[in-house]
Formats: sequence, C-alpha cells, structure tokens
Amino acid sequence: METTVQKKLFWFLKEGTKLDLSNKTHVDMYIQQILSRGKSSDVKKLLKKIKPLEFSESFARIKNFLPKEIKMFWEEGLEILTNLQKRIPPSLANYLTSSKSSG
Repeated sequence: METTVQKKLFWFLKEGTKLDLSNKTHVDMYIQQILSRGKSSDVKKLLKKIKPLEFSESFARIKNFLPKEIKMFWEEGLEILTNLQKRIPPSLANYLTSSKSSG
C-alpha cells in the first residue's frame, strides 16, 4: 500500500513523494513524522491506514527518536490497550476485529 506524503509533515521530501507502507523503513518514518509533527486528524488517518500490530512494532523501533512527552503518551496508551485486550474474551475480540475490518 502506498500513500502520498503531506508536504506540511514531510517538508524534507519532494512534493508528491509516495511511501510504500509495506516497507518497514517507510512505515517507521511515516509514523514518526505524524506522531511528532501531526495534528489529531493526521493521527486518526494514520491509525486507519496502519494495523495495530504494525503500529506497535514500529513504535517500538522509533520511540527513542520521538520527543519525550510524545513517547510517554503513546507508551502509556499502548500499555492500556494491551491490558484491555488481555481482559477481553477471545470470542468478543474476534467479533470486534471482524466487524471492524468489514465496515
């Protein structure tokens, strides 16, 4: 999957540059820039494009390059989500993920 970068977030790339979101390096750069420079609407779009597991894996690789406050915010948020997922019965988790992906 490719995405065209927004100049306001990726000012250092040529206008119209596309990132290949199947490439981990591109995913890492995409997530890092949006988390550190984007608005909430940019983060919302990001979370629609990137699968949760892929986001978590990328975050683990890039977190040391994020500003301290952003790193702490996402570490806490991901920890809360992980703890919630452990409490959800597998049947409900399957239902939630299947209805989310089909809609």
